[in-house]
Amino acid sequence: MPSRALHPVLAAIDVGTNAVRLELARPDADGALETLHQERDPIRPGEGVFATGAMPEETAERLLSTLRRYAALCRRHKAQVRAVATSALREARNSNDIVRRVREEAGLNLEVVSGKEEARLICLGVLHRKPPGTRSLLVDIGGGSTEVATAVGEKPDNLWSLNLGAVRLTEVFDASRTVTPKQLRLMRSFVYESLRKMLPERPPHLPRVALGSSGTINAVVSFASSENSGNATVRQLTSTVDTLAEMSPERRRKRFDPKRADIIVAGAVILEAVARHLGIESVSVVNRGLRDGILVDLLYRQDAEREDPSLADAAIVMGQRFFFDEKHARQVSRLSLTLFDSLAALHQLPLSVRPYLEVAALLHDIGHAVSYERHHKHTYYLIRNADIPGLADRERELVARIARYHRRSPPDLSHSGMDGLTPTEARTVRKLATLLRVANSLDLSHHQPIKDFKVTNGREGVSLHLHTRQPVDLELWNVEHEVLNFRRVFGKRLSFHVHQGAAR
Repeated sequence: MPSRALHPVLAAIDVGTNAVRLELARPDADGALETLHQERDPIRPGEGVFATGAMPEETAERLLSTLRRYAALCRRHKAQVRAVATSALREARNSNDIVRRVREEAGLNLEVVSGKEEARLICLGVLHRKPPGTRSLLVDIGGGSTEVATAVGEKPDNLWSLNLGAVRLTEVFDASRTVTPKQLRLMRSFVYESLRKMLPERPPHLPRVALGSSGTINAVVSFASSENSGNATVRQLTSTVDTLAEMSPERRRKRFDPKRADIIVAGAVILEAVARHLGIESVSVVNRGLRDGILVDLLYRQDAEREDPSLADAAIVMGQRFFFDEKHARQVSRLSLTLFDSLAALHQLPLSVRPYLEVAALLHDIGHAVSYERHHKHTYYLIRNADIPGLADRERELVARIARYHRRSPPDLSHSGMDGLTPTEARTVRKLATLLRVANSLDLSHHQPIKDFKVTNGREGVSLHLHTRQPVDLELWNVEHEVLNFRRVFGKRLSFHVHQGAAR
């Protein structure tokens, strides 16, 4: 692990449905995160969103005031910040306006993450430094959504985001007041039916104990546990739902934090239903979650030598969904990354953008699922609107642009497809797309004729020494069309030398 001196303070901001949270932390010498400061403001960003479809102006003002204060704290600590918003802003039709105001008034880039990215970050936070072979099941009940994940070690293998949350369910069934037996039956029926549509029953190799990572789960399990052990059986959860529903709102507010008390019945109903649906025996509370995952994600992004296979895996899963040519995609990815690594001194791009090239290379042809004609544009649309855990919205936009330029029009700065990018983003897209175009041309036949190649970056130009297993006439004919664009982008001539075949 790099020394502590190399690591700045990391800051995680979580704009949830119930509350907004800030955590400042610093990695220690062993890579563990030492908390420096925490704040939680129960301002209910999701209040009214699920009923009206928009965040009210009064709520937006509370949110902006809180985020201005958080931003000042982050600046004081010179922190590296990631700020994310979850289901409330995912569903608010005025979310773009809120994000713009946060950027202008607080100086923060607030990222509205997808449900699967939220689940991935929760998984990362809860399972950080988990032994590699350990299998886990996670459940997190938020205000607007419930995230479920299965994982081996730190790595999730299944992620689900369900439109079931404690605030959402409370608003739908008016469950903050006295809950009648009929209301409770309707709530349970609604949740069970929703789970049947959104979540598979008992996935294989599922642990019998689920880890519950949210404040709502903590409150429900603590109430249900006979000895406050932090673990509650399914039978205890069922009994808790019945007990909480019978309690008056006043009694609930005496037992729980007032804001939590209003949504506790709905949260308990969801937890009981998820546990029964998955066939688990009990739920055990963990005191980590989304904020921790944001911090770990920031930590891993700083570690330039750390590989993240989960991102490539997510891209391959997406490609399989669109019936891509996996052998071709993997070959183009391998060739692209070899070019990126070998020409680091020439392209001078940070290592942090290498995953963008890898994902773009793996997915560059998925537009074929729509139609071959103009498939590069279809690829752009599919990636841009995809849910790829591990990529923020802006990162996914850059990946989509890189993949879009794998053929046809070159990635010139004046081209309309480059509109809306900052100068730095445009240069990144231009350089990575150029490397992708060369790599794609070197497997134009989709038969992987190139076993490996070496790159020399000399004063006279860049030379690729290709070691082939079969003729590469088609590849060489096509890659010649990329020589001029390569020279325009990198200022060097590109040449090819074939071994075990005719030299070029």
